[in-house]
Amino acid sequence: MKGVMLWFDEAKDYGFILTEDEERLYVNRDGFVDGAPVGRCARLPVRLMVAERDGRRMATEVSLVSEEPHGRARRRSTAIRASWR
Repeated sequence: MKGVMLWFDEAKDYGFILTEDEERLYVNRDGFVDGAPVGRCARLPVRLMVAERDGRRMATEVSLVSEEPHGRARRRSTAIRASWR
């Protein structure tokens, strides 16, 4: 499942994720595959699994997804630039 980080508090070792289904899920430090995020993480894309523990749904196996780099903007042709003058 896909989602985005809402926030993660390093001092308290927990945070929340908003899933693509708009469900807000609790996540603790142990829920991350490659370690919890450090610093600002709001709106970072993630992949996750959902588990139920003690009657609560929570995010597990959370991994940060690297965003695809955006391509360079195309140059405008000189003909278009000439028409602006």
